[in-house]
Amino acid sequence: MQQALPDLTIRQMAYLVAVIDEPSWALAADRVGVSPSALSQGLAELERRLGVPLFESQGRRRVLRRSARPVVEHARRVLALTHDLVDWSDRLRDGRQGRVRLGMIDVAAMVHFSNVVAVFRAERPDVDLTLSVAPSAQLLHGLRDGDLDLAVCVEPPEPHEGLAIEELLRETLAVMAPLGTTIGEPSTWGPWVTFPAGSHTRQLIVRALAELGARTTIAAESHQPDVLVQMVRLGLGWTVLPVDSPTVGGSVVIGPQLVERVLVLARRADSISDPAADELAARLRA
Repeated sequence: MQQALPDLTIRQMAYLVAVIDEPSWALAADRVGVSPSALSQGLAELERRLGVPLFESQGRRRVLRRSARPVVEHARRVLALTHDLVDWSDRLRDGRQGRVRLGMIDVAAMVHFSNVVAVFRAERPDVDLTLSVAPSAQLLHGLRDGDLDLAVCVEPPEPHEGLAIEELLRETLAVMAPLGTTIGEPSTWGPWVTFPAGSHTRQLIVRALAELGARTTIAAESHQPDVLVQMVRLGLGWTVLPVDSPTVGGSVVIGPQLVERVLVLARRADSISDPAADELAARLRA
């Protein structure tokens, strides 16, 4: 006999995600349009129906238990998939054409797939296409939370449950130093100007440098490759970027190839997909 499922509601899921994302319960309540007491009651009911405690007290604050994190991730997936369903029904009822919210890292938007996006926009003026350019981690969070339909980013170091990820292309990253620099043994390289902490590419770079015995002293950070190149030109440090980056030119000394990164196409798994999003995904694969 199949086990009876608890009667959980979408509103309870929204309450839980709001409490995790907002800095206070008052702001979380405002986000979902209820009073703080109604928010608290709704979450207490969610705990009762699940049969496990989700929060614990730390002083005067209630914080999520570590053991409850899978509940939050489940709630995020449920909300994102529900948004997809509502958007699909709205389009069907109103007779609207497709909508695609595309997210890309800068090199994907400006170099690798700029022509794909331009041609799709020109050939499908009926599709409401929006493009957001951001770091990989931010794009994956936007995809997970239902703010994006497709994302082209650097392959994440760890699996993201609820997302379908497929390889699009590979890029070779090389060491780059200021003009006039003699690139010797790895132990003499640096200091570095590179992507901020948490960047998927930075994790690849730091790991590869450590394996070679190079120091990983970070002098400056930026998400933008053209800013990193300018920092190298100014002599602030060395960097590691794709060898075919259009921002490099002949303005820096290009050293040995260091590591390869994979650009992937990510989307929510098992979601009701928009035919327009499917079409754009196919063009990106091609």
